[in-house]
Amino acid sequence: MSRIGDAPIQIPSAVTVEVNGQKVVVKGPLGQLEMEFRPEVKVSVEDQIVTVLRKRQDKVSRSLHGLTRSLIANMVTGVEKGWERKLELVGVGFRAQTDGEKLTLNVGFSHPVEITASEGIKFTVADNTKITVLGIDKILVGQVAASVRKVRPPEPYQGKGIRYAGEYVRRKAGKAGKVGAGAK
Repeated sequence: MSRIGDAPIQIPSAVTVEVNGQKVVVKGPLGQLEMEFRPEVKVSVEDQIVTVLRKRQDKVSRSLHGLTRSLIANMVTGVEKGWERKLELVGVGFRAQTDGEKLTLNVGFSHPVEITASEGIKFTVADNTKITVLGIDKILVGQVAASVRKVRPPEPYQGKGIRYAGEYVRRKAGKAGKVGAGAK
């Protein structure tokens, strides 16, 4: 039983939600998002409340029930407030800067790495080491943040690299911490 799928979605006053067949269109002050949902679920809008119902009780319908509700709720939040993902650069000489829609990373390679923002994504940089990925589509914001992190993921010995804000990097002991043959 999906408890998430049963929860109704409150629509804020600045947001409109329309259902056209198997498509949901959400419009708000920050933009517009649309999504096609599967035929196993039914989406309805009444009195500024969106409800998602299952048509059958089989396993596929139950699994899609909560997923569809969460995706629509994320769309409503995105067009109203937007989504952001914060990243940090850790390392001597590591820095980032933006040039319009491009993010330029200097992370210890022989060349700077340039990342162009997808449509609907904006980069901001603070203190040359803190990157914020902004957008209205939660999935796209997460994917772009993951691709930025993938340029130089944090390594376990010194912790250098690009990490999510607040991410804990589990550290390993290097050669000096090794106890074994010859270390007496």
